[in-house]
Amino acid sequence: MNRKKVEILAPAGSYESMTAAVSAGADAVYIGGSRFGARAYADNLDEETMLRAIDYAHLHGCRLYMTVNTLMKEEELSELFSYLNPYYMQGLDAAIVQDFGVFSYLRDHFPGLPLHASTQMTITGVFGARLLKEMGASRVVTARELSLKEIREIRDQVDIEIESFVHGALCYCYSGQCLMSSLIGGRSGNRGRCAQTCRLPYEVKQGGKTLNKRDERYVLSLKDLCTLDLIPDMVEAGVYSMKIEGRMKSPRYTAGVVSIYRKYVDQYLERGREGYRVDPADRRLLLDLFDRGGFSEGYYREHNGRSMVALKEKPAFREGNQELFDYLDETYVKRERQEPVRGKVSLREGSPVSLELALTDRESGEEIRVQAEGAQAQTALNQPITREKLLKQMGKTGGTPFRFEELEAELEGRPFLPVQALNELRRQGFKQLEEEILKRFRRETGQNDGPAPEKEEISRPEKEEVSEPETWVLTAQAEREDVVRELLKQKEISRIYLESAVLGAECWKELADACHKAGKECFLSLPHIFRTEAREYFRRERESFLEAGFDGCLLRSAEEILFLREEMGWTGTVIFDSSLYVFNARARETMKELGADGLTLPMELNAGELRRLGGEGAELVVYGNIPVMVSAQCIRRTVSGCDRKPGILALKDRMGKEFPVRNCCRFCYNLIYNSSPLSLLGQEAPIRRLAPAGLRLQFTTEEPARAAQIAEAFADSFLNGKEVGLSGSFTRGHFKRGVE
Repeated sequence: MNRKKVEILAPAGSYESMTAAVSAGADAVYIGGSRFGARAYADNLDEETMLRAIDYAHLHGCRLYMTVNTLMKEEELSELFSYLNPYYMQGLDAAIVQDFGVFSYLRDHFPGLPLHASTQMTITGVFGARLLKEMGASRVVTARELSLKEIREIRDQVDIEIESFVHGALCYCYSGQCLMSSLIGGRSGNRGRCAQTCRLPYEVKQGGKTLNKRDERYVLSLKDLCTLDLIPDMVEAGVYSMKIEGRMKSPRYTAGVVSIYRKYVDQYLERGREGYRVDPADRRLLLDLFDRGGFSEGYYREHNGRSMVALKEKPAFREGNQELFDYLDETYVKRERQEPVRGKVSLREGSPVSLELALTDRESGEEIRVQAEGAQAQTALNQPITREKLLKQMGKTGGTPFRFEELEAELEGRPFLPVQALNELRRQGFKQLEEEILKRFRRETGQNDGPAPEKEEISRPEKEEVSEPETWVLTAQAEREDVVRELLKQKEISRIYLESAVLGAECWKELADACHKAGKECFLSLPHIFRTEAREYFRRERESFLEAGFDGCLLRSAEEILFLREEMGWTGTVIFDSSLYVFNARARETMKELGADGLTLPMELNAGELRRLGGEGAELVVYGNIPVMVSAQCIRRTVSGCDRKPGILALKDRMGKEFPVRNCCRFCYNLIYNSSPLSLLGQEAPIRRLAPAGLRLQFTTEEPARAAQIAEAFADSFLNGKEVGLSGSFTRGHFKRGVE
């Protein structure tokens, strides 16, 4: 059986979960260190324990991947080398990364360290996978929303390993595209501190009417993923690494899920599709380990659907399967794995005792051999050591990573050796074998003096003076045609972005011409999520796109970077939106290398952090209903069925706040907006010190008259120096408070 065809990748939120995963048959484990991991509340490992975990995994033929998959602020990036270097030297097998700046930094400073593009990067297709491959990624962790067909396309067109989730919790939002926890509670999912606002109850409202039933309020809470029946399809679609979610769960959970997926992956590899059968009892065992209201097969066969949504509250108490729990504890959690070793002990009267050990590496098939020598055997005065006694004593391997699958003994003469000497020989032999196994993974130190921008180039002290702009550039994004036409009357607005999810190709040229006639630039905002529907739409409308005469494009997804250039033939201006995160100056430089002519400052940094990052060449969003979730699910389909008609619903939370929801049918995703629009009126002084290239207003659900009122207020305040007020309820977002 060739296990290299498939990797079972287990979660570990603690050292105990890691050993349980290895015991249960995982090929690899992903785990967080003390910092920079997307599960800040797990029992993450300190440096000493992480180093021990790396060695433990390698001794048992397992790989260990470290999560470095949060967005990093400027001051944190400077600490990354000293944090990661000990693990790199120990033999860390890969780093899982979200932040483009971190990715670039690790690539330059830790040569030879495989980099895995986290699911937080929202890789949804061939173009994103190829972009990361060209940047140096060895693997992409696909967005959980992808179909088997989309995964197969990546496999067929990009020479890169594919890792996909097979079991565990599903986020309602595309990973990396969620600000809901952040804006509501100040706990950022991008920083490993998600408050799981999607697990709370909501009323779905339209025109004052509640559309969902009282006992079906958990409309954002998805059932857990279970893909036992899909393993043959996933392997054949190109999934190499089968990733289990659950770093916040117990060692028992990890062991149980890993053992069952080990069983079925092995069954498929041994018997093929024809011999593949799933025992319903194993599905029940998985539910006994964790049940959020049943399982679904996720998005692999279905784009979205009510059947994936839990709808009802998770039961507060459920009697556990104690027999199963006891079995898992005794078999995996409390019992550490031992590797099979072949040994030969030679004991000759008057000669040093010796022990030969051999182990076959599970990954490469290579044989690893060592020989240890001990004390000199004496001549027995009474009873010499017998073969049986020698084998029994040397075979005591408890407390070691090894067990003898074969042990031979060779005796000559009438030898005698104290038991302590035999124990020391065994200890020394196993120590040498450990060292021989582990030395293949060790590395020299990373390159701390590698290619990196000088400190003064990449950041500035918060109080350093920069030249404030003589005048602001005010831009506006609009999702409605009538709002666009109203904004054309606002002379202070110099650029208008057309939202392609709502404003289709049939109106592009007309609106672009109208913008130009009014003396304004016209940009097209590409979809928040770029998948098959978007790719096919833009291919069909390529001529309309080119004929429209856009002055530039706003990109929201890594997929769009190569697609726009290669498929659409676009050579004009490109602005990256805030969803292509720039938390640090290294990320800013990386985005420019990828073709960005301008950037959008991130939503989760406060004024001081933005100041240190620098605003030059970037736009700052100063008004708008910020998208807090982009989801492949559809609220309308969940509560009343799909009618293929774009529209606006609202989610009402327990506090009475309402979050507008737009179903973007053209590209088949939902946008959930924050309950109150962002407004940075009154923040002119700190924004001037930030010195952004432009200020952007984002209009979503506003009527034309309201949009005009808002545009005039911001123009008066920022461009004309007037003190103005604006009625309504607003939020400062993170401009003041930031996130942890």
